[in-house]
Amino acid sequence: MSVTLIVIIVIVLLVVVMTVMYNSLVRLNVRANEAWSDITVQLKRRYDLIPNLVSTVKGYASHEKTVFEDVTAARSNAMGAQGVEETAKAENQFSQTLKSLFAVSENYPDLKANQNFLDLQAQLTDTEDKIQASRRFYNGIVRDFNTKRTVFPTNIFAGMLGFKQDKQFFELDEAATAAVQNPVDVKF
Repeated sequence: MSVTLIVIIVIVLLVVVMTVMYNSLVRLNVRANEAWSDITVQLKRRYDLIPNLVSTVKGYASHEKTVFEDVTAARSNAMGAQGVEETAKAENQFSQTLKSLFAVSENYPDLKANQNFLDLQAQLTDTEDKIQASRRFYNGIVRDFNTKRTVFPTNIFAGMLGFKQDKQFFELDEAATAAVQNPVDVKF
């Protein structure tokens, strides 16, 4: 075999390998963007449920004004968040304010028996479950992308192919992480 033929074979092989690497990174990137889109769809659904829930609770607990203002402000912050890190932070804060809204509802037995409130609470619970599943899926795709981008031999070519940064995980904030690490002590 001539040297020219060997060089051509090596070049073709290199092009094929780079094409396969590039396509796998693009595929994972698209899946990560799709997973992020799924999260935003579920968050929008939750944002749409909150005003109805707040209105229902307001009818029973009109003097709990600060709770309603906090929920409304946290909802606005979450809706205006941009990017994974900012959205994750705003969502964690929003989840905390929702817990305070449900804590207020515990003080009103008539509210807890209201069918509209129960339906909204069930829808919100379902939406929270879907958000949690979407976050897990997104984080799995981000893990796959980041791993693929940093393992040999892809790590050599990823930067040249336009994939210079890892994607960010959708993570808990410090308060939520502390709550997970220090579970509630239940005593009877």
